[in-house]
Amino acid sequence: MSLSSTPGSDTTSRRRRPVEVTQDPSWEPDPQAGHNHEQTQDRLCGGPQPNSIDTSLSHHPVCPALCTTAKCIAAHTCPSCDESWVEIQSKRTIKAENEVEANKLVNNYRFGFRKWKSHVTERPLEVRSEVVKELYSELNVIKPHSGRLITCGNVAYVFFFGWWVSLAYFLVGILMFVTIAGAVYGRLCWKLSSYFLWPFGKSIHEIGNTLRRCCEQAPDCECNIDGTDDNSPVLLPSPTEVPIPEPLGRPLRTPYWHRFSTYVWLLLGYPPLVVIHSLACFFSWILVFTIPVSKMNARTLGVILLLAPEDVSVSTCSQRKNQGYETRALLCCYHAVNLYYYKYTVDGINVFAVNLLPLVIVALVIGYIDRENQYASSEVKFAIAIGSIIPLSYYIGMGIASISAQSNFAVGAVVNASFGSITELTFYITALVRGHQAANPCLQEVVKAALTGTLLGCILFIPGVCMIIGGLRHSEQTFNSRSTGVSSPLLFISVGGVFAPTLFSKAYGNLVCEACTNSTGGNSTSNSSGPFVCHNCHYDLNNGTLFHNHVEPLVYTVSALLPIAYIIGLIFTLKTHSHIYDIHVGEEQVTGHHGAVVHWSRWRSMVILIMATVLTSACADLVTENIQPILNQPNISQYFIGVTVLAMVPEIPEIVNGIQFALQNNISLSLEVGICIAVQVCMLQIPILVFFNAFYDVGFVLLFSDLHLWASIFSVILVNYIFMDGKSDYFQGTALVVVYLILLAMYYFAPSPASC
Repeated sequence: MSLSSTPGSDTTSRRRRPVEVTQDPSWEPDPQAGHNHEQTQDRLCGGPQPNSIDTSLSHHPVCPALCTTAKCIAAHTCPSCDESWVEIQSKRTIKAENEVEANKLVNNYRFGFRKWKSHVTERPLEVRSEVVKELYSELNVIKPHSGRLITCGNVAYVFFFGWWVSLAYFLVGILMFVTIAGAVYGRLCWKLSSYFLWPFGKSIHEIGNTLRRCCEQAPDCECNIDGTDDNSPVLLPSPTEVPIPEPLGRPLRTPYWHRFSTYVWLLLGYPPLVVIHSLACFFSWILVFTIPVSKMNARTLGVILLLAPEDVSVSTCSQRKNQGYETRALLCCYHAVNLYYYKYTVDGINVFAVNLLPLVIVALVIGYIDRENQYASSEVKFAIAIGSIIPLSYYIGMGIASISAQSNFAVGAVVNASFGSITELTFYITALVRGHQAANPCLQEVVKAALTGTLLGCILFIPGVCMIIGGLRHSEQTFNSRSTGVSSPLLFISVGGVFAPTLFSKAYGNLVCEACTNSTGGNSTSNSSGPFVCHNCHYDLNNGTLFHNHVEPLVYTVSALLPIAYIIGLIFTLKTHSHIYDIHVGEEQVTGHHGAVVHWSRWRSMVILIMATVLTSACADLVTENIQPILNQPNISQYFIGVTVLAMVPEIPEIVNGIQFALQNNISLSLEVGICIAVQVCMLQIPILVFFNAFYDVGFVLLFSDLHLWASIFSVILVNYIFMDGKSDYFQGTALVVVYLILLAMYYFAPSPASC
């Protein structure tokens, strides 16, 4: 049942179903067949076939894997199969967790649209793995622990955090004893000093005195607090329990806010500990893998230090000696480091994107305030500005994916077309305008190098890395060769169209050389015989009317034809041959999940999308403003800077998404990530730059150097050869990455352009 054609396919009515997305499902049910699928398969194929290629056939109202075994293919006995073995081999199943995710795939898993974000909805924690559940667990949950407490991460905590936090508590404790009135807080600080030096395996409890575990309905209940279940996050009595008088011998306490010692603590002891814990929170959060340390410090600062000191008890997690008083677990930590925190998200945003967001503020402040480079050099400003584009690209992608997931295809197409390449186009246009204003043609060559670098990286590096990581985990992966058969010709069209003016100029332009000398030392005007050595050779396009009457019209013609080819490709994959990318929804029920909750609403996504675009423009302006010292480095070619830093930094979120898809055994999505970007570079970004130059002449000419030309053509031929069999493994991925590194080495050792 196709998602795009299901009657009454509103999100509310279908969200309760699990989603199964299938590529290339061309089976159609035969109403005259009337046969049982499994029995027919057993009869024709010699018994059940557990290794059928299309794992989604068991959920499809179609002919099951009758043609997916060699025996049936050889006999051609399947009456309802009209596909060839190659077409069946291209079938693969993509799992979507809910209807919103399926709608996102409908609007994004099409040729030409980027796969920015893997999930735009909240994933229920109960269906996640135990590793992920551990990441989101609070530290007030006391769990049984049987592992070792002396680990490398815990020892590293002592050296990086524990000793100075413990020392701070010790000194604050001395200060509290000096005040005399705050002596009770001094004792608490010394207890916490010992705790924070090595907190692992220890727990902090709040001692209460109003409730007991025994209740009137259970008179045989024993009031033994040591026997309570440590797995509950809050060790409090049930609502049926009744208060009892305080035990004899315990004096009545003065209310917390009526004590003089409380104000001594809040004025003298608490403020320095706020600074200490805030620093520990910040550094441990920035390191990501030490987020448990950040949670521990935040909970101490917000809860424990604001309690009455006599209500705070420190003991090991297995000891609960509270003299019959009720307790509540506040803090218990076993490990300071968890390597799986790279999966941690905040409101659907990956923790690395959250941590890099302050970099945008730093870049804008030092970039636009420190114009004279008094506090930071141009190189530092360039590095911070280029780094700030990474989280902004992520937020732009999150906004695009969220809007596409909650909208129909028309809205998703408009948003993708409008913002899909906004990061790169912002930088390119800013660099061209600044280079034109400063009469610096070098920036034009840098833009061309960045365009070529993006093309090479998306054709070679992104698929190669995804193949390597996916192949190491899944041995061999298969992808939809039919969809690759659509994108591969478009790659040839793209590269051929973009470099057609370059080939034309080489065929009809005049080769002009400067500083020619022969072996005898004579110049080019002498009559000396012998071979000549010439420098700065280039094709002179200004000779006569070649450029204005021939090359320039060709550039505009190509720039108009490439978007047309892009649109035809969309029509082919969306309308006339949509079965290649057809998406189906399964009918099984998923227990425990009653609908998807989207992280960002449409309006929120649009606001964030616009804000991120504006900030990207500002950061791109800072990059081009401070790039000149980088280009002036004598030992690094400007080509190399363009094809590496400027080309690949904005694509880092795409690389991460591609790797995630490969790990999930969705190598088709991983390969489409790179191909879609490459096609958009040639068929959208470059034509936009050409027409922008026609509207506002910045000197951008669609003529590339020989290195750009042959590197791009060779890369397209290689990747089409690799994709030919519809299979991938880590060896093929290694081949692509090695070729990419060889091309980077060529760019590194290439001489800088003559204009630089």
